[in-house]
Amino acid sequence: MIVLGSTGSIGVNTLEIAKKFNLEIEGLVAGNNYELLNKQIKEYNPKYVVVKDKETAKKVDFKNVKYGEEAILEVIENSKSKIVVNALVGEAGLKPTLKAQECNKKIALANKESLVIAGKFIDISKITPIDSEHFGLWYLLNGKWRIENGELNNKLKKLYITASGGALRDWELEKIKNATLEEVLKHPNWCMGVKITIDSATMVNKLFELLEARWLFNTKNIDAFIETKSIIHALVEWVDGSTTAHISKTDMKLPIAFALLNEVKEEILKPVDLVEVGSLEFRKIDIKRYPMWRIKELLLENPDLGVVVNTSNEYAINKFLNKVISFGDISSIILKCIEKFNKIKINNIEDIFEIKNEIKAFCESDII
Repeated sequence: MIVLGSTGSIGVNTLEIAKKFNLEIEGLVAGNNYELLNKQIKEYNPKYVVVKDKETAKKVDFKNVKYGEEAILEVIENSKSKIVVNALVGEAGLKPTLKAQECNKKIALANKESLVIAGKFIDISKITPIDSEHFGLWYLLNGKWRIENGELNNKLKKLYITASGGALRDWELEKIKNATLEEVLKHPNWCMGVKITIDSATMVNKLFELLEARWLFNTKNIDAFIETKSIIHALVEWVDGSTTAHISKTDMKLPIAFALLNEVKEEILKPVDLVEVGSLEFRKIDIKRYPMWRIKELLLENPDLGVVVNTSNEYAINKFLNKVISFGDISSIILKCIEKFNKIKINNIEDIFEIKNEIKAFCESDII
């Protein structure tokens, strides 16, 4: 397989599963963490290695190391691997997803932005998401990614995914808008990358997952709520009044194993001890605490707006990281962009990049 984003948490877990089941690693693609990459090269002996930039490439212990987006696309096209694991962060993952699709490869997808930005142009039959929520839904729906008109659809009432609530879920409302980066990154349940942790605090991450689910399962009948211990990842509500839930420890090795293997016949994780857990707490996602949640239905009705949310979110996060804006301004900027571009329609891939440029220009004007 080719692993894009090998030094991130998803990439590291993917390589552990590959090692456990003796799966060959043909290519490693990473950002700037050359120290960990060098260890991975030594252990997995890949044929191809690509990093983010030329300076990082100089520090990598590999004879033919390449760098940049075009190099990633070339590796996907030239590789013999049938599986591409896309764990790149942000919109950088879109073109590799499209290239892997073009090359008729199976895509184990952890890059949310691919579906958020370009879901209508992606062949879902080639996608297996590496995401605990969507994996949970798939598991509950008997291994069906797409809901068609049939027996399952007649029995199904609604899909649910859960949210942790992020680092600020228990803060007083008036203090949230001025939270510092250090405070936003103190996630109550786990340690993740900077961007996804910020997205968790704004609830943008869960909006992305709803859009992903819309494409994956072919339904707008989906919602989310907060489950504070992150043990329940997904639920299916049936027309007979019953609800089934997917419960597991928060460890990406489980969905990764199912994405990489035809079937899983052994224990990947230790089961959750519900007696030890003791109790669970569920909360509504409050618009006062998470202003982004007010556009949930709008996004599900017009998923083309995913490109607006993604582009403005990446712009705002960059400004927040550079201390140009406050935490509260992230949501404000995104909502202003939604108001400005709420009627967009995307007809082809080229439209995506044209609209992105328009959104960036609007953000760089007097939006702050």
